[in-house]
Amino acid sequence: MNSRNDKAGDFSGKVAIVTGAASGIGRATVELLHGRGASIIAEDRNPAVEALHRPGIEPLVADVTQEEAAKRAVALAREAFGGLDILVNNAGIIINKPVLETSLEEWNGVLAVNATGAFLHAREAMRAMVPEGRGAIVNVGSYACFQAFPTIAAYAASKGALAQLTRVLALEGIGHGIRVNAVGSGDAVTNILNHMREDGAEFLAEHGRNAPIGRAAEPREIAEVIAFLASEQASYMVGSVVMADGGMSVALP
Repeated sequence: MNSRNDKAGDFSGKVAIVTGAASGIGRATVELLHGRGASIIAEDRNPAVEALHRPGIEPLVADVTQEEAAKRAVALAREAFGGLDILVNNAGIIINKPVLETSLEEWNGVLAVNATGAFLHAREAMRAMVPEGRGAIVNVGSYACFQAFPTIAAYAASKGALAQLTRVLALEGIGHGIRVNAVGSGDAVTNILNHMREDGAEFLAEHGRNAPIGRAAEPREIAEVIAFLASEQASYMVGSVVMADGGMSVALP
C-alpha cells in the first residue's frame, strides 16, 4: 500500500474507488479527492466517465449491479495505484411512481443499483482492506433513508436498506480498522432524474427550495461531507449517517 498522510483534507498517497462517477455528486467527489492528492478509480456505466481520464484518475465503464464490476474495480485500484484505501458508493437511480404503478422490473432495478451495488463493492473493498488493517467506506444515502413520502417506494426502500447496510458493515469492519459511514444527501442539482424527465436538474433545484435552507445542494457540498467521512478527521465516526440535506430530515413530518 502507498504511504499515508493523515492531515485533514490531504489524501496524498490514498487510493479511492468512486461509483456513479460520470456526473453529479460522484464527479464532484472524484475531482475533490483527486485535487487533494488521491488516485481514483472512477466507475460508471455511462461511457462519459472516460472524460475524467488523466494522471491519477482511471475511468472504469461498468455496471455496479454486477459482481464482476466490483471485483474489477478493486483489481484495477491495485493494478493502477497499488492498493485501496477508500470506497465511495455513490451510484444511484430513482423512479417516481406510486406503488400501484411500479413494475417488478422497476423495483428490482432501483434496489439493484442503490443497495446491491453498494453491497457488492463494499464486500470486495473490505476483502482488500482487511489484510491492511485500515480503510474507509462512505455510502451516499438520502433523507429518504428515514423520511417517507408518496411515489418513491423503491428509492426509499433502497436508501433505508443502505443505511442499515452501513451500520452492519461498520460493526463488521471496525475490528479490522475499516470505518464505514454514510451521508444522507438532500436534493442536489444532478442529472439523477434525467432518465425520467428532460428538466431533471431544474426540477431538483426547484424541489430543493422546500428545504429549510431554501435551496438545493451543489454536488460539491455533498462531496465535501463525503471527503470528511473518508478522512482521518472522522476517525471516531463509525456507522453514522450524517445528514447533509439542508434541514429536510428535521422539517418533514
